[in-house]
Amino acid sequence: MAESKGDQSLNDVGSYEGEYKDGKYHGQGISCYPDGSKYEGKWKAGEKHGQGTLTSPGGDKYVGKFKNGVFHGQGVCTYVDGTKYVGEFLFGEYSGHGTHTYSDGAKYEGEFKDGQPQGQGIFAKPDGTKYVGEFKDGKFCGQGTHTYPDGTMYEGEFKDGQPQGQGTIIFAEGGKYV
Repeated sequence: MAESKGDQSLNDVGSYEGEYKDGKYHGQGISCYPDGSKYEGKWKAGEKHGQGTLTSPGGDKYVGKFKNGVFHGQGVCTYVDGTKYVGEFLFGEYSGHGTHTYSDGAKYEGEFKDGQPQGQGIFAKPDGTKYVGEFKDGKFCGQGTHTYPDGTMYEGEFKDGQPQGQGTIIFAEGGKYV
């Protein structure tokens, strides 16, 4: 088991400075790629593995856990357009509990699966629009409450992002329609 530290400049794949084990990146290291991206953090057997920071050439940034080269575990993705995700990742995808804030100020907090809202969550927009309930494949689906900017609410069933099935409309001025 050979362990060492060193610098390596690689014309076609960039450069690496850090620890090696058995000829592979292992331990703490920094890799700069030809496209301008940079990774600083833990390595295992030549793969990003453990806590690290990956910055793209455009300025997008991920800070968090890696496993076998992909985002895995707790992390934060910050994009230059103002979009931000804070939460859990599974094999490179948003998965588990997280908060996704969009560049327009809208925000989703809840469960994710395969990179999309799935399960219980809350979606809110700056104009006062709010949905609290179940999501499937990124859309309102199942039981939920949708509040509109004027204060009108729909409580009931949703499918493919739209009210469908049993529900009640409660108007902002107090009237109700079942």
